[in-house]
Amino acid sequence: MGVLSDTDREKRDETADGQFYDSPRYVTHASEAFCERLTRLYADVFEPDDIVLDAMGSWVSHFPDTRLERCIGHGLNDAELASNDRYDEWWVRDLNQDRTLPIADATCDVVCCALSVQYLQYPEAVFAEFNRILDDEGSIVVSFTNRLFPTKAINAWRTASMDERADLVASYLRAGDMTVSDRVTDHTMTDPFYAVIGHAGPGSSG
Repeated sequence: MGVLSDTDREKRDETADGQFYDSPRYVTHASEAFCERLTRLYADVFEPDDIVLDAMGSWVSHFPDTRLERCIGHGLNDAELASNDRYDEWWVRDLNQDRTLPIADATCDVVCCALSVQYLQYPEAVFAEFNRILDDEGSIVVSFTNRLFPTKAINAWRTASMDERADLVASYLRAGDMTVSDRVTDHTMTDPFYAVIGHAGPGSSG
C-alpha cells in the first residue's frame, strides 16, 4: 500500500523532470558545512571495496576517500554525471517515469540519495528497487536539507516540516521493506543537516 495519496504526489510543474534538468547545474545544492557533514557520515557507513549506487546524483557526490570496488551513478543530466570523477559507470533515467533500476539483485553494499528524495513521486516503488539491489547487509543513506526546487518537489514534501520530512523518508524505507536504523540531524549550520539511515529488509534479494 502506498504511503502517499494522489494529492501528495502532485507537483506545481508537472512537465517531465528530464526537461527541467536538461541543462547541467554545477552547484552543490547545499552549504559547504552540510557537504562536509555528509562526507563524515558516508565515512562511517562505507567499507573498503564496497559497491555503491549514488542515486539521483550529479557532478559531485561528497564521498570520503574510502576505496570502493565500484561506484555507480544515476541522475537526470548526462553531462553532470560524466563530470563526477567517482563514478565508474552511470546512466540517465527519470525515476518518476520509469521506477526500475538496471542493476542486478543484491549487487550493492550501499545506496546513497543526497538532496533529491523530495522530487520522487512514487518513492514506494523506487525504495523497493533500492532494497532489491542491496545485499543482505546493505545500507541506505538518504540526506536532505531545507533547500529545494519548489515547482518540482512533491506536495507532501513542500507542506511538511523538517522533522515530518524525516518521517516521510522513514515511511519510504518501510514501504520498500527496509528497516530504519538511525536518524542524524545537525542544526548548527546554515543548511540544517538531516539524514535517515536504513538497512536491507526481508524483501532484499541477497
